[in-house]
Amino acid sequence: MTFYTFTENKLRQFTERVFLKMGCPLADAQLAADVLLKSDLRGIDSHGVARLSGYVRLWEKQRINANPVIKIVHETATTATVDGDSGLGLVVAPFAMKIAIEKARIYGSGWVAVKNSNHFGIAGYHSLMAAEQEMIGISMTNASPLVAPTYSSERLLGTNPMCYAFPAGKYPPVIVDMATAAAANGKLEIAQRANQPIPEGWVQDSTGNTSTNPHQLKEGGSLLPLGSDKDHGSHKGYGLSATVDIFSAVLSGANYGPWVPPFVAFLEPPTDPVGEGIGHFLGAMRVDGFRPAQDFKDHLDNWIERFKSAKTVDADKKVIIPGEPEFAYEQERRISGIPLIDVVVNDLNELAKKLEIEGL
Repeated sequence: MTFYTFTENKLRQFTERVFLKMGCPLADAQLAADVLLKSDLRGIDSHGVARLSGYVRLWEKQRINANPVIKIVHETATTATVDGDSGLGLVVAPFAMKIAIEKARIYGSGWVAVKNSNHFGIAGYHSLMAAEQEMIGISMTNASPLVAPTYSSERLLGTNPMCYAFPAGKYPPVIVDMATAAAANGKLEIAQRANQPIPEGWVQDSTGNTSTNPHQLKEGGSLLPLGSDKDHGSHKGYGLSATVDIFSAVLSGANYGPWVPPFVAFLEPPTDPVGEGIGHFLGAMRVDGFRPAQDFKDHLDNWIERFKSAKTVDADKKVIIPGEPEFAYEQERRISGIPLIDVVVNDLNELAKKLEIEGL
């Protein structure tokens, strides 16, 4: 396994070229590239440029509309439902979050449900949009059914991430960004590329037995909910995942549960859909709708400092603030570059050849 390092600008230009070749307008190509690069910069390698080939394959299957007409189809003063017109979720979700932020700016909070979309990258990107406006940002999405509910061996839910972003004062925002499965599917993909086993408790085989095989999903197995199994609180992860599914899809009119279309192009969407595309849910709340914004940020700074000074069971380890590792990655990678495994580099260069664009 070999790593190659690329500058942020090099990967950004390459990614924009891919989206432009798909037929995306320039602004959309730049936005989609920004979402993916944010993932790589923040150390979430599973959701960055490594996903480019997947988006292209879905576009080739005509399951992604490169030039969508995104519109509001239902609205009140503080809420809206957006139809993404089968567009890139990387473009549709920021469109929806901008609506939520504008409603929050006027009324204190804004809530937007999205249908007819696709994979939207890392949830943290969208929540951060609100945090940068002194708002609390919330984002979540349902996803391809890979997760079995507690006591089941049947795939009915996605990894269904949820993210909450809170603006701080002198510290970076507190960002709670997590999948509601025991592990995100992207982590399995990383293990597959590295040909390494995965920890116990991430997946089960088709009969419900735990497995360390990173290819288990291809062999009929399923991911487990957060908590891993019934003896370790998997019902809590199942409940969180169900919440994301209902907010993102039952509320918006998107597909939910086993009807969510798969991210991989070689699998066809269900022939009996109950909605349109993949669903998201985004929200923004003005901090000063509850107390003066500076007071909140000062106290969140104090919260951070108190937790950072907590006694630990290991003197060499400190309590980690949610979002802190990702912020550190971003600061470091903007300077030293973004590492990509050789398998990903080869895949991206093959993609460049196919699209007849300049490679890495």
